[in-house]
Amino acid sequence: MVINKLFDTAIIGSGVAGSALLFTLARYTDIRNIILFEKYDEPALLNSGPKANSQTLHVGDIETNYTLDKAKIVKANASMISNYINHFGYEESIGFRRDKMILAVGDDEISRLEHRYREFAELFPYFKKMDKDELVEREPKIMEGRKENIMALGVEDEITTVDFKKLSESFVQMALDEDKNVQMHYNEEVVTIKELDSYFEIVTKNSTYQAKTVVANAGAYSLLFAQRLGYGLNLAVLPIGGSFFFTKKKLLDSKVYTMQNPKLPFAAVHADPDMTANWNTRFGPTAFALPKLERYRQTHIKDLLKAMCIDRDTLEVYYDLLRDKIIRKYILTNFLDEIPFIGKSIFVKDARKIIPTLTKNDLEFADGYGGMRPQIIDKTKHELMMGEAKLVKGGAIFNMTPSPGASTSLAIAHKDTVQICEFLGKAFDRDLHEKEIVGK
Repeated sequence: MVINKLFDTAIIGSGVAGSALLFTLARYTDIRNIILFEKYDEPALLNSGPKANSQTLHVGDIETNYTLDKAKIVKANASMISNYINHFGYEESIGFRRDKMILAVGDDEISRLEHRYREFAELFPYFKKMDKDELVEREPKIMEGRKENIMALGVEDEITTVDFKKLSESFVQMALDEDKNVQMHYNEEVVTIKELDSYFEIVTKNSTYQAKTVVANAGAYSLLFAQRLGYGLNLAVLPIGGSFFFTKKKLLDSKVYTMQNPKLPFAAVHADPDMTANWNTRFGPTAFALPKLERYRQTHIKDLLKAMCIDRDTLEVYYDLLRDKIIRKYILTNFLDEIPFIGKSIFVKDARKIIPTLTKNDLEFADGYGGMRPQIIDKTKHELMMGEAKLVKGGAIFNMTPSPGASTSLAIAHKDTVQICEFLGKAFDRDLHEKEIVGK
């Protein structure tokens, strides 16, 4: 067994969260020795890849499940991504200005959206109300065959679309360009973390390393690492997968989101021009329980069972979810969406809320698209944790399912960086960070 030198910080996972932390530590602190472990051969191959998410920069404007207070926080946090893209010249290569809107269908939804517009207008002064006539001009497919009353709140000339894989790659390269000992260890899977007297021992399949602090940004595996150290034993994972459907030709120019059902914890159907498919329209996501921790990767049954931690408390949460008629119907519908031959017929009914004339023959399953969104269950409170899921113990930080995920990755990295600096007694260059990232 080879013991490597002592690093200041070890990061596990090079998705957008892990790579954002690497960049922030390398550029804005005097921490000099940083190592990042990635078990695959390049950054952001899982949930940060453009096929695994909707490529949307979530800022709280068209996410109708956000309260005003949450939207204020999300807007400030997500703006760090757009500031980074603007400051370092990544517009139209990593971040794209594409129109988006939130669509209200029917009198009840219109009333709710009108109320939301009045409440949120000061926070999002760029909101543009659109009636039927303007929607006919902007997105004719939305109005074609439409019988219900409809309105929309539109967003123009903002960075709304991000390739989070390319963003991750840029973070890594920026970190490597700093005059520091920054090491990227690809194809090196971390097996376990051991907490010793004054440092952590990180054991991989290749070697053993030492670090004064450690941060896991590895999805559901972050919880497994924490639990092996005795932390987060009251938590379990509910693995939720998501899939998508493509239209056979481009039907929309804008990202179109629909109103969220406040009783449902998962995203309502939306349509997005997809950068990986020549901006063709992608509908989704579906959301269904899937016995995997990583989509399209080998299932490690032992890890899955440990993460799900199925016991009486976990089963009570499942029971509470299924007992609700609306959630039960949603789960069944999304399960049926995944079944070959009949899935399109089921899904198209939801998609017609956006394009009324859509038929199942207009859709094709987006093979190879979709990811896993591990939802964290608090077994003590018997509930799903819908916000940021994080465990902190001394010099160890375990990030699991921050919401809204990639859009707030730089803000999460900033928070973790400040904590690491305080733990190590290192300096954080607040002025440079505010100039380049915060935008002050």
